[in-house]
Amino acid sequence: MEQQRRAYVLAVVAVLFWATAATAFKLSLQYLAPSTLVLYASLTACLCLLLILTLTKRYREFGHWQAQDVGRSALMGLLNPFAYYVILLEAYSRLPAQQAQPLNFVWPIVLVLMSVLLLKQRPGLVTLPAMALSFTGVTVIATRGSFTGFQSTDPIGVALALGSTVVWALYWILSVRDARDPVNRLCLNFAFGSGYTLLYLAATDALVAPTLPGSIGAVYVGLFEMGLTFVLWLRALQLSRTAAEVSNLIYLTPFVSLLLIGIVLGEPIHPSTLIGLVLIVGGILIQQYGGRRRSPATSD
Repeated sequence: MEQQRRAYVLAVVAVLFWATAATAFKLSLQYLAPSTLVLYASLTACLCLLLILTLTKRYREFGHWQAQDVGRSALMGLLNPFAYYVILLEAYSRLPAQQAQPLNFVWPIVLVLMSVLLLKQRPGLVTLPAMALSFTGVTVIATRGSFTGFQSTDPIGVALALGSTVVWALYWILSVRDARDPVNRLCLNFAFGSGYTLLYLAATDALVAPTLPGSIGAVYVGLFEMGLTFVLWLRALQLSRTAAEVSNLIYLTPFVSLLLIGIVLGEPIHPSTLIGLVLIVGGILIQQYGGRRRSPATSD
């Protein structure tokens, strides 16, 4: 019981950290361009993970990796953090946080859709209704509840927020069969991602030193969105009797995030945002649990 209690505590802490991400993004983007924020946050995450690996001596696994393992991380780092966060933070720079955050949370449904298309998995009976419900929620948020006219703050921002879910879903699909230690591989992914971002900024002549507020924001994002929180979540899953007992807590994240957005950023939360978010999460829950009576279902 003590071990399960520790699992719950770690999971709740991780959820609370992830719930601050949308607010941290918006505050940090006041001082840094999206790509610049990705660079310094990714470097912070990489250093944090490397420190954890050093303290736990898990870094020794690197010595057993082959060239194909390094190549896999080179590809994964291109997807996450580079492409995923550059696209996502560009969306946050264009949209209110209360729009960007729930739109990004639709990724589990996009993952199911991409699994059907890329892995030729057969959709379950609840798949299409669940997708329809979640994407109805997307429409409600994007149009602010007006189906007769597209009233989004920025249609390109909406497209970027949804596009980030495609990148994340592809990253997830490629990660699921990767047997390497997750902290080791994530550390190298972030090392490659930092390199890609640095090259991108140098090529576009946009490489600048961060201001003090920007540095604080980048370090916070790197620790509590990208690096340390992942390790806490992984440890919670390892300690828990079953993954489901703690993984369901993740659905609290967008609601706590909206609360922080309203309090810290001062954004008045539109009723359409809450309605859309409930529809999105409802579709995800239906997809994940709706078909379990027929066939028991056999996260990075």
